Amino acid sequence: MTGTRTNRHNLGRWLCGVGIAAAFSAVSLPALAEPPSNPDGFADLAAKLLPAVVNVSTSQTIKSQGPGKDKPDAPQFTPGSPFEEFFKDFLGHRGHGEGPTDHGPTRKAISLGSGFIIDAAGLVVTNNHVIDGADEITVILQDDTNIKAELVGRDVKTDLALLRIKTAHPLAAVKFGESDRMRVGDWVVAIGNPYGLGGTVTAGIVSARGRAINNNDSIYDDFIQTDAAINRGNSGGPLFDLDGNVIGINTAIFSPSGGSIGIGFAIPSDLANNIVGQLKSYGKIRRGWLGARIQSVNDDVAEGMGLEKPQGVLIADLFDKGPAQQAGLQPGDVLLAIDGRDVGDARRLERMMADEPVDQQIKVKVWRKRQEKVIDVKVGQMDESEPVQTASLGRAESRSAAPIKALGLVVAEATPELREKFQLGESANVVITDVAKGGPAGERDLKPGDVVVEIAEQEVRNPEDVVKRVEEAKKAGRKSVLMLVDRGGDLRFVGLRIDQGLTPPTSLDTHPSP
Repeated sequence: MTGTRTNRHNLGRWLCGVGIAAAFSAVSLPALAEPPSNPDGFADLAAKLLPAVVNVSTSQTIKSQGPGKDKPDAPQFTPGSPFEEFFKDFLGHRGHGEGPTDHGPTRKAISLGSGFIIDAAGLVVTNNHVIDGADEITVILQDDTNIKAELVGRDVKTDLALLRIKTAHPLAAVKFGESDRMRVGDWVVAIGNPYGLGGTVTAGIVSARGRAINNNDSIYDDFIQTDAAINRGNSGGPLFDLDGNVIGINTAIFSPSGGSIGIGFAIPSDLANNIVGQLKSYGKIRRGWLGARIQSVNDDVAEGMGLEKPQGVLIADLFDKGPAQQAGLQPGDVLLAIDGRDVGDARRLERMMADEPVDQQIKVKVWRKRQEKVIDVKVGQMDESEPVQTASLGRAESRSAAPIKALGLVVAEATPELREKFQLGESANVVITDVAKGGPAGERDLKPGDVVVEIAEQEVRNPEDVVKRVEEAKKAGRKSVLMLVDRGGDLRFVGLRIDQGLTPPTSLDTHPSP
């Protein structure tokens, strides 16, 4: 099974399973990158670990659809899966789906990947993309014993799967190590099944940590990079430290040809260990959930909140009846630590919460009203199928429009006419009607139609509230003020510089010069 390939600086990214069709007989093997030399060798370590590393073979039946179909014989795989690209690349070139071959017999698609045994009772870890869409899964031991495997559970987000095999004989097993202890430059050993060549051992070093390779905001886009030779078919195989502990699961490579050029990626064991543990216990993943919309703290937000430096994560909004709301957390709270561990930025907090056991009580240190406070929160369970439910905001009295030159904007009462113009809800009280180009508000991408919910950590009920809070901040000598805005139901905090010398456009000046 080949992996999905994309270009980045003329390099292709491949998930490293290997696919072959029943009628496809040869694969051109690119030259392997030469591993670094090591005077001590790896023979003793390899001999110890090889029995616990397995080949994972899967098959899927592809049926002809017959005449009159738009896409006859098209296999229904997960979009972007390695199976899907394999059939496009190989079966497509063989006339698959065209002419008389459309009505031929069913075909078997066979894929090969790697895995490793973590329990002598028969639990095997591999990549989800190795077994995705398979009708049948077979685990092949080092002595060539073939054993049918059952799927215990899988997690698409982390690309991990757990299998179970049954045998009368005890199995060799390996254990997870601590990937966070690995340093750039540490030796590692990869064992797997590249191109169906089972029991292949390669060595290299940790080239980098914390690599994001998917160009998205996933909290799990966090990989170990290694120059140990990893090819298609190594997917799901282990990356070991020199103590024989699994510190990564090989899953992808960068390559212009699909072969190793010394840039491979592995899922860190500290992530995998938790996911695999949940699959073993529940057969699925139960991710922790805080129930809050969050954003990272930048310099302007930190100054507006009275923090000495940018730190922690700011709560922009709460989910109705979510754990954060029920515990008494509030929009405007800055989360500094969970059980004594710094939360870092928004992405790190999401990862920390996802890894927390559901229903566990955690102590959250927050910054509120320029003071630290510790609040107990019971971790909820994330349900990604539920629609987003944000906390409702109360309605208040109305006032007339007011220009705020220091921020480069005009705010006004949310009249029925403005609600209709900007498609605002009934809860809107104060709306931005104009923004100066080049001003503090414009630099932060505020726009007409944005609803002002809070300013300086206080609720806004009318335009005069905004003017008053800005004047108070100026008198206190603050360089910026914090504003909570609502854009189409998406709430976010914005730190706005207080610009004493701003010259706004005429539309922001109620008394322009003649």
